[in-house]
Amino acid sequence: MRNARGGDILIKTAQDIERFGADGITIHPRPDERHICYDEVYELKKVLTSELNVVGYPSASFVDLVCAVRPAQVTLVSEASLSGTNRDIVKHQDFLTEVVAQFKSCGIRTSLIVDTDNARIERAAKTGTDRIALCTKPYAALFPIDKTRAVAPFAAATETAHRFRLGVNAGSDLNLQNLRYFAQNVPYLAEVSIGCTWISDALYFGMENAVQMYLAQLDY
Repeated sequence: MRNARGGDILIKTAQDIERFGADGITIHPRPDERHICYDEVYELKKVLTSELNVVGYPSASFVDLVCAVRPAQVTLVSEASLSGTNRDIVKHQDFLTEVVAQFKSCGIRTSLIVDTDNARIERAAKTGTDRIALCTKPYAALFPIDKTRAVAPFAAATETAHRFRLGVNAGSDLNLQNLRYFAQNVPYLAEVSIGCTWISDALYFGMENAVQMYLAQLDY
């Protein structure tokens, strides 16, 4: 809506989501600024009172942005395509280690997006990151078919992360049908990020109701 019509709807929407009870706001500024502009990251930091989590590939411009804004958390993907997980975390380990150290020197909590592979989680730990962020697309895809089998690798992955003293975040395709089961069966879960599915639900239920409905899934 903002890209098509202009205006300050993004800032107001983030403030409203926070006012409706969300514990934090996650944003993903891409180099082409097709979803959120770099200037808006600065504006959000000024007005938000909850945690700000900035997601992205650590290009020089992204690193400069995050170090200037100093959000509560930065979540990194290792691929310049800015999609998917850190599948090549072995290849990028030295690079990510340097970037993690830079962010932590600015007092910013760091998280690396990973899948449930134990070897990649161990590699993530070696970068010095504070947390991992599990990509839950596979869980969401399998959940309608076999929820027990869907959640099992994520529960195991969080046990591995805990052994390496990593906090655990999660997100991608979590919704009102699968979120509670995930949260109940995945130990050591620190936070979840809900994006597209919340937007879809907000169209039907309204923004405030949608926020409260998601919070209720985590209240058990």
